[in-house]
Amino acid sequence: MKHIINTSKAPAPIGPYNQAVLADNTLYISGQIPINPETNQLIIQSIKAQIKQVMENIRQILLETNMDFSNVVKTSIFITDMQYFSEVNEVYGTYFSKNFPARETVQVSKLPKNVDVEISMIAIK
Repeated sequence: MKHIINTSKAPAPIGPYNQAVLADNTLYISGQIPINPETNQLIIQSIKAQIKQVMENIRQILLETNMDFSNVVKTSIFITDMQYFSEVNEVYGTYFSKNFPARETVQVSKLPKNVDVEISMIAIK
């Protein structure tokens, strides 16, 4: 069974997709960019601020399904410059206490709304 997940505590999708889809016990979280859901404004001050906003958006989607970062089994991170890699790790790592998920980090030429980072995740209940 497929359930569409949307919460007002994370940014509304900017295209024809949902924030997440729960299929049985697996949650597929769409790529999140650094939009503050309260103001609908992009966070662009620094890569660390962008990562933090993305991770907070993902946290809210996880909470909507009674999950947290300990349920995450796979992460995909897209960044516009691999020089951000250590800063990404620094902020991203604070959201996990142990048993990190599988992950790839890929440099891309451009992301939606010209942000520097987009992250998607898969979590299991």
